[in-house]
Amino acid sequence: EEQLVESGGGLVQAGGSLRLSCAASGFTWFDYAFGWFRQAPGKEREAVLCVSTRSGITYYADSVKGRFTVSSDNSKNTVYLQMNNLKPEDTAVYYCAAQDNYSVYSLNDCSYLEVWGQGTQVTVSS
Repeated sequence: EEQLVESGGGLVQAGGSLRLSCAASGFTWFDYAFGWFRQAPGKEREAVLCVSTRSGITYYADSVKGRFTVSSDNSKNTVYLQMNNLKPEDTAVYYCAAQDNYSVYSLNDCSYLEVWGQGTQVTVSS
């Protein structure tokens, strides 16, 4: 069974950094797509970034470009979201999502991924 588990959330001051982890299990990692999302209170879920391993392209939301980056440790089956220069508006529950053998061509395409984690809270104080 495919499963994703996020961790690493917490409280940080504006301008600070956090690294979120998404531990995966049960995937074949064949031509997979992967995404990080967030949902703030009272707002719709938004895609933060979306990775296409087929094309090697990572799509970033304009609001996080230059501040957030994605990386992975294949030996640990874990994907990371490094968040720098955090702002109060980054406060949200952050989710990861993934799917094997799936093509994405835009940030929004990751919204259709089938496997999602439970989320981890990030709070940025001003």
